Amino acid sequence: MTNFSFCNPVRVEFGKDKEKKIGKYMSEFDAKKALVLYGSERVRQSGLLDVVEKSLRENGVEFVLLGGVKSNPVLSKVKEAIKLAREFGADSVLAVGGGSVLDSAKAVAAGVCYDGDVWDFFTGKSPTSALKIFDIITLAATGSEMNQGGVVTNEATKQKYSLHSDCLYPKVSVINPLLQASVTREYLVYSASDIIAHSIEGYFTAASHPELVRMQIEANIKTVIRTTEILLADPNDYDARAEFAWAATLALNGYTYLGVDGFSYPNHMIEHAISAVTDCAHGAGLSVVMPAWMKWYALKNPAAFERFASEIFGKSTALEGIEALKAWFDKIGTPTSLSRVGVTDANLAEVIQVALMHSKDWGMSDIYMRESLEAIFNLAK
Repeated sequence: MTNFSFCNPVRVEFGKDKEKKIGKYMSEFDAKKALVLYGSERVRQSGLLDVVEKSLRENGVEFVLLGGVKSNPVLSKVKEAIKLAREFGADSVLAVGGGSVLDSAKAVAAGVCYDGDVWDFFTGKSPTSALKIFDIITLAATGSEMNQGGVVTNEATKQKYSLHSDCLYPKVSVINPLLQASVTREYLVYSASDIIAHSIEGYFTAASHPELVRMQIEANIKTVIRTTEILLADPNDYDARAEFAWAATLALNGYTYLGVDGFSYPNHMIEHAISAVTDCAHGAGLSVVMPAWMKWYALKNPAAFERFASEIFGKSTALEGIEALKAWFDKIGTPTSLSRVGVTDANLAEVIQVALMHSKDWGMSDIYMRESLEAIFNLAK
C-alpha cells in the first residue's frame, strides 16, 4: 500500500427532507448571497426549487436563479453564470441538479474569483480561491458532491476537460434519495454505467492496488448491479435508491483510490471524445467504451480481469467477465455499440482525432495512439 494523504472536508447531509434545511446549512457557513444554478425545469415542476427558495428566504440568504445547464455542461453557460454571479455580488453557488450542474457550479465558483479566462483552469492552471459551494443532488452518477473536480466542454475546441482544486470541495452536499426517484429509466442505467466506470479505472490500470480497496470496489459494483435491477422493477424502493446514491458518492470521493498508485482514466478519456462530438449522455458513452476497452486492455493486467470476472459475475475467465458486463448493460438497456451513441462512419474520424488530442493532454499518448484507439473503436462497433 503506497503512502497517501487523505482529507475530504465535505459535509454530507443524507436522507429524507434534508433539502428543506439547505438555507440553514448555508447560513452556518455565513452564505449571504447565492447564485442558484440548475439544469432542466424538472426541479421547478417537482416543487424542489420552491422548497429551496423558501428555505433560503427563511434563513436570510438572498439569491438569483439561473437554469439551463445541459447534461454535458458547456463553457458558454459557465461564463454566463460567472457574469451573473459577479453582477449579483454572490458569495456562494448552490447547485440544484445532477453532476453536470455541480461541475458547472465549481467552475463558476472558481471563475468569479479569477481575473482571467476560466478555461485556464481546465488547461493547466489550478484555482486558489472560489466562492462557497453547496449542492442538492438530484441524480446519482458523477460523485461530484464529494470531490474537488468538475468536467466542462469547450464547444469551440471540442475539449471536454476537468478542473481540480481543494477550494472546490462543496461545503455541504445534500443527498435525498427521494429526489432521485423521478429520474428517467434511461438516466438511471446511464448512471449505473458511470458509477461502474469510476470504480474500474484504477482497479484495472493501477500499478499498485491494495486488497482492501479492491474489495471495496467490488462491493460497490455489486451494489450498483443489485440496486439498479431493483429500481428498474420498482423506482420507488427507497432503500435501493439510497444505496445506489451512496455507491455513486463512494465511487469518486477518493476513498477507493487510497494507497493506489500508477493508474489512469482511459475509459473517461475516450468517452469524453465521443460526447464532445456527439453530445451523447456520458454514462451511455461509457457503457459503449468499457467492454471494448476491456477486451483490448485485458492482457496487460490479466489477474485483475480474471478477479473481476470471478468476484462480480462468478465467471472463470477474463473474457467471460467482460462479456457478462456487456450482457448486463444490454439487459438494463444502456448502449454497447457506437451507433447507439451517434458515432457513425461519417464522424468516427473526428471522434478519433479528438481522442488523440485528449490522450496527449491527459498524458496518455504513449499508450493511446491512433492505432490503439482505432482498435478499441473497432471493438465497440
